[in-house]
Amino acid sequence: MYEFQKNYAYRPEINYKGSIDLLARVINEQKERYTVQTIYGSRPAIVKGKFRHDAASREDFPSIGDWVVLKENNPHDVLIINKLLPRFSCIVRKADELETNVQILASNVTKVFIVLSLEEKINERKLERFLVTVWESGSSPIIILSKADLTENLEAIKQEIDQVALGVPILTWDAVNEIGKDKIQNTIHPDDTIVLIGNSGVGKSTLINHLLGKKVLKTRAVRDSDKRGRHTTTHRELFRLPDGGVIIDTPGMRSFLLWGGEETGLSHTFSDIQILIGKCRFNDCQHDTEPDCAIKEALETGELERERWNSYVKLQKELAYLERKQNTRLAAEEKKKWKKATMKHRSK
Repeated sequence: MYEFQKNYAYRPEINYKGSIDLLARVINEQKERYTVQTIYGSRPAIVKGKFRHDAASREDFPSIGDWVVLKENNPHDVLIINKLLPRFSCIVRKADELETNVQILASNVTKVFIVLSLEEKINERKLERFLVTVWESGSSPIIILSKADLTENLEAIKQEIDQVALGVPILTWDAVNEIGKDKIQNTIHPDDTIVLIGNSGVGKSTLINHLLGKKVLKTRAVRDSDKRGRHTTTHRELFRLPDGGVIIDTPGMRSFLLWGGEETGLSHTFSDIQILIGKCRFNDCQHDTEPDCAIKEALETGELERERWNSYVKLQKELAYLERKQNTRLAAEEKKKWKKATMKHRSK
């Protein structure tokens, strides 16, 4: 059991003791059909019966990176997932622009590699969204600048990104000459679970292939016409790294909508703005007509860029809206749960 736990980045605080002790980790997920890794190898698995009945939302179902307990180890049949163990972190985004649905990108993640391609202009506003989500999840972000061989202004670009990332490690990666691979590997601990996020065509699959030491994932070049990435990865999958730790590949994301939270990620990502807000004369300053407003002064002097402030305000409103929508959804789910319990009690 120890080897399995070590090889698949087992976390001691996530342990299960009971009558059923076959532990597994979800390493592949495609439309509620899973592949799980156990001490006996990888096997297909599904959820059904009581598990599906008790699930109130998508978040209650297993996702890539989850630790689960299996009902039985029948060598001839598809395994049944009996229990989902508590997550210590979860990378999520809003799945649909019109509806309030969650998409879990990966669970039990320790570090997130935010991969940005130097072949295209860095979208600082989207980077802020990535950072808000990562900090909110409980994992740590690391920014990977891929295709470093395609720019001559690397240091200037890193300085610009640092103004947004505020101390988040920024590493560079040149796949053509394999420059930067050692520094990336040095950030990976044997107990780490790493997930890569970023646009299509930024080089996530290429980086994973290099870290694995073999070509496991398909790669494709970006379109020459507009330098836009082409989807190569179509599902999320977990791989064990040769020197310990595991890594998860994800499909490219051209849009990235926040799912919500308690604004921890927002405060962390915009810590410079939080410091300025603390200097305002009034605790409830609206940064509009109030006197001695540190935000207004910073905008006037150029200490705070107008675009960054507008981005903060926009994300703050987005999170507030999501919170209202989710509270309505949670209330409806709670009502549905109590209705089920009442009907079950009456049937007895």
